[in-house]
Amino acid sequence: MNMATTNTTAPLRAWVDSIGFIAPGLPDWPAACAVLRGEQAWLSAPGILPAPGLLPPAERRRASRVVKLALALGLEAATHAEADPATLATVFASSGADGHNCHALCEQLAGGDRQISPTRFHNSVHNAAAGYWGIATHAMQPCQVLCAFDASFGAGLLDGLAQVVSDCVPVLLIAYDSEYPQPLHAKRDTPDCGGVAMLLSPAPTAHSLAAIKLDPTDTAADRLSDAGLEGLRTAIPALRSLPLLKHLACGSAGTVVLDYLPPMQLRIDVQPC
Repeated sequence: MNMATTNTTAPLRAWVDSIGFIAPGLPDWPAACAVLRGEQAWLSAPGILPAPGLLPPAERRRASRVVKLALALGLEAATHAEADPATLATVFASSGADGHNCHALCEQLAGGDRQISPTRFHNSVHNAAAGYWGIATHAMQPCQVLCAFDASFGAGLLDGLAQVVSDCVPVLLIAYDSEYPQPLHAKRDTPDCGGVAMLLSPAPTAHSLAAIKLDPTDTAADRLSDAGLEGLRTAIPALRSLPLLKHLACGSAGTVVLDYLPPMQLRIDVQPC
């Protein structure tokens, strides 16, 4: 049975006003656009994380790779839309948060001295990036922090769209993932950091790239014809967004299906502005 034909709820709709992006070999959204449009070839390279300049010096020194990634993604999206980050409701979605801090805590607990650093502990929790976002931007708007393993981007998109529809306010979705050191890497082999931020609005604006409509489906998720980009899509959970981002980069209308929680997938209709 096709789930799309039995869904009786109204579809979730919003306008995508801007995007922030970081992935291996793709340091920002303009670079990703050139590759997704086929204007340049994707070349593998380590992910580049900008310094979190908005943080006070003490917090900047303590910021982990995950925090730097999430802040850079959100700020790029806000900048492209000329939006004040402090005014935006946010949804943070990550499949596992900070692998490096998790690794360090496990090492500490496996040794003779099990006195955990309070700073290390508060940087290891799943909502750490959201907390640093609040410190950096002075945001006081509602914030959700979600984890759904490999379906975390889809869960974040569903939550963000639901807020846009129910509250009629812009919502900034920030989906991000980073690598785990060994031996955890053998069980969770995310190769590098990567993620996407999308500013979703309840009505079109001067910055809107496209309107999107989301429905559930049981159709198989779309894959990318470029082997390198398909490798990124499957290796970094936040980059399950790439088929949708390709439509947005190309300014093309169409329908994409994104991975979610089997057997449900997410069908998204894209209509460029």
